[in-house]
Amino acid sequence: MTVATLLFLPPDDSQPWHWWRVDGDAVVAEGDGLPDVGAEGHASAGEVIAIAPADAVTLHWADLPARSAAQAAAAARVVVSDATAEPARDMHVAVGAEREGERAIAVVAPGRMAAWLAALAQRGVDPAVMLPAPLLLPEPEEGHVRADLPGQGVVRGRTSGWADEARLTDLVTGGIPPLTLDRGVLHGAAVAAVAAPALNLRQGMFARRTRRAVDWRLVRRLGILIGLILLATLAIDMVRIMRYSFGADSLEVRADAIAREGLPRGANANDGDAPRILADRLARLRGPGQGFTRTTAAIYQVVQAMPDSEVTGVQFEPNGSLRVSLSVPGETQANAIKSRLANAGFTVESSVFAQVNGRLAGDMTVRP
Repeated sequence: MTVATLLFLPPDDSQPWHWWRVDGDAVVAEGDGLPDVGAEGHASAGEVIAIAPADAVTLHWADLPARSAAQAAAAARVVVSDATAEPARDMHVAVGAEREGERAIAVVAPGRMAAWLAALAQRGVDPAVMLPAPLLLPEPEEGHVRADLPGQGVVRGRTSGWADEARLTDLVTGGIPPLTLDRGVLHGAAVAAVAAPALNLRQGMFARRTRRAVDWRLVRRLGILIGLILLATLAIDMVRIMRYSFGADSLEVRADAIAREGLPRGANANDGDAPRILADRLARLRGPGQGFTRTTAAIYQVVQAMPDSEVTGVQFEPNGSLRVSLSVPGETQANAIKSRLANAGFTVESSVFAQVNGRLAGDMTVRP
């Protein structure tokens, strides 16, 4: 059921405002001035439909293919470019819905549209639709029809509509008087026009800005989806942690099994400390500190690089230090060996080297 309020814009500021109220299939009330307007620019009974004065809007009809709103508006500008005194690109062009292969095209000055909307906004009205006045009249099967709307007489043909002026009307109709509609027929046509407006001037830059209501049902669904995503992420992390934990336990079991294979005979393999026993055995075999093998290898590498120097004895101590006896040709070679061992990361203590058969002999204690 159609519920709306028609607000007739005055042709000029000297004339009053008028309104009709539509409820169902009839105009149930009308008056001068402004209707009661509620929140957000709505009238107390339905949406507000502003009726633009006929003398400010030029109407055309043309066969425009079905396309997007922007493409239809561009095509309409081309159609009306030869019929307007002002360049079509400087005018506001609105295109209606396709009906029987044709579309209504309305041309109005942008300044006039802006002034109307500003005046309505000052009065707390934001119309959902702005309809040219001639489109309130029914489309005649032939000839023209006329009606007196609040503040202005209007004439409409099948593909035309204008403000009723004697000379203009006679010129357009060829001197044939239009059929004047009675009040009941006019109201019925207005109700039909409100239910399915043939054209809305609020297009393009003048389109109505709508407030998007919060869809709480959608918000709840999104919240549930986000919660499920977080739970899935947490579950993935928990599975990953469990896999790492099981993997670490498996590696620990394998290490313990390998350690048991290297235990000495007679060791207790059931005390759960096989890695420690194996580490102790390795330390005993290798020796403390860097071990006998590494320390000896480092010493021999340094001595072999020093010409005419040789090792005459080695003694590995339980504390990890190694005492090496050297025979060198002179004090220079002894100091060089000591310096190179220190650079290799060892602490070196040297005894007093003495002359033996024309060579220097002495000991060095090497610690890690």
